[in-house]
Amino acid sequence: MGIYGAMSTAVTGLRAQSFALENISGNIANSQTTGFKRIDTDFKDLIPDAPQKRQTAGSVLAQSRSTNNLQGDVKSASTETFMAINGSGFFVVEPTIGQSDGTALFSGANYYTRRGDFEINKGGYLVNGAGYYLKGLPIDPQTQNISGSVPQVLKISTAFLPAQQTTRIDYQLNLPQLPKTRAYEDSQTAGSELLNAADFTNVTPTLVADTAATVSGATTTAGANSTTIASNLDTLQIQVGAANRTYAFTNAGGTAGLSIDLNATTTVGAVLSHIQADLLANGAPVGTTVALSGGAIRITAGNITSSITVVDNTTGSTATGFDLANATTAPTVSASQRLSARVTSIPANESDEFVRQSISGGAISVYSANGAPANVQMRWAKVNSTANGGAEVWNMFVATNAQATGTQTMWTRYGGNYTFGTNGSPSPAVDHTDIAGLTVNGVVIGDVRLQHGTGGLTQFADPNGTAEVALGQNGYPAGKYVSVGVNDAGRVAVSYDNGETVEVAQVVTANFNAVNQLKREDGGVYAATSDSGEPVLDNGGGISGSSLESSNTDISEEFTKLIVTQQAYAAGTRIVSTADQMLQEALNMLR
Repeated sequence: MGIYGAMSTAVTGLRAQSFALENISGNIANSQTTGFKRIDTDFKDLIPDAPQKRQTAGSVLAQSRSTNNLQGDVKSASTETFMAINGSGFFVVEPTIGQSDGTALFSGANYYTRRGDFEINKGGYLVNGAGYYLKGLPIDPQTQNISGSVPQVLKISTAFLPAQQTTRIDYQLNLPQLPKTRAYEDSQTAGSELLNAADFTNVTPTLVADTAATVSGATTTAGANSTTIASNLDTLQIQVGAANRTYAFTNAGGTAGLSIDLNATTTVGAVLSHIQADLLANGAPVGTTVALSGGAIRITAGNITSSITVVDNTTGSTATGFDLANATTAPTVSASQRLSARVTSIPANESDEFVRQSISGGAISVYSANGAPANVQMRWAKVNSTANGGAEVWNMFVATNAQATGTQTMWTRYGGNYTFGTNGSPSPAVDHTDIAGLTVNGVVIGDVRLQHGTGGLTQFADPNGTAEVALGQNGYPAGKYVSVGVNDAGRVAVSYDNGETVEVAQVVTANFNAVNQLKREDGGVYAATSDSGEPVLDNGGGISGSSLESSNTDISEEFTKLIVTQQAYAAGTRIVSTADQMLQEALNMLR
């Protein structure tokens, strides 16, 4: 059996080396195939059953070993739709099963590939060089969030991108503490940096006092019994700013909101505290107080422009009650009272003077619902300052009609008074400014929000005396399809000639627990098997756009294998010829 066994074993060796040669041949043939994974050869020894002292080396069996887990080199490509996966995973693809009226038909089967040379075909599908169609997850065009969880064949629309109306302008700026307007540069005198309302016709006078309105009433103490200033069924109406409250006094029931129980709220101080808290909670200006001052009940508005209206129907055991005057009381007038003029708009014939007394706040193009553009120009005018005896106050104007003539309005004031504290921040804080029904140069834009954000609107000293501006907006005109590409987040993005890029789909990758157990098929695709396990989909990126993965075949390594294989095969043939000679010798012994 030894000679026959040697010959049989040598034949299995020849068969195994032939199998290895076939793999080497295929690897070299596909050394330039995109995403190709070489097949290595494993040799398995087959040992016949025999006593330990009679065991032989045995024959050999050749089998394939996949290298699906070994990545090839990633190289840059000029085509924007080409892509490569960095790390593990496969593109999810699907072949067509035919066409109907020129439309591709699909069966819904998933295949997996590393071949990423996808290009858009006439139907708008992304198809790789082997004819497989890319699958992914659609992206909602409004929210830009992924919609769905089951990959579907991606079809890219080449239609026009509809226009998007501007609804938000991101507007951040720093206003200089001393604006160096042309009027200031001309005179260099105190106050010349401020907008002089007397130079303009469209103004609304407003009485502004240094001290907030105050109303004083009965003299008492905080610890006095509350029944000394109010009795059961008495009422007290107080209006400060947006708060208009009528309080009802009672001897039964808890104190809450407009109802004050004199048996529960037993002191004057407690009653006044309750009224103050309620007013502030219901729209009274911050700083409004209802308390004792100099022993007298006093209501003080928290804003120097707010008045106080009182209707006092209280008596109490003193017969005078709160003793507040039934009237509307304006802010207390002091010696430094002044009359300011709020400029509401600027006509065309006063535009030059307005520009002279204001500074530029930047300009930006915005778009109507049908994509019509309009250039929004903004200017800021400082209307008061601490050096002028008031607060740091600015007004913003928008050029609503740049073609206006004569007395037609060219600039319109928006946003009210922007007041800044000593730290350069708005007081109160300003997160945004809403402009209702904005129309610019005849183009109806609609409601627009100027989004300043936290810390986006400041007044800091600036040696140049100009505004530092950062602008952006969310509108755009209609756009014509230009191209499609894939970014490094794995998102398919369509570019249009209006400069917009819209992400329309997310490329997903599939990972397997036993990646080398996938079944290889034509075109560089793989099918899942029971041994590979089910795919785990991932949309977390790991994709390089404008790139391709090369074959992981190493030519020099394959040539080394080729030499070794050739030598092993030649050695096997020698065994066969030697065994044959020995067999002939054995047969010759009988002659």
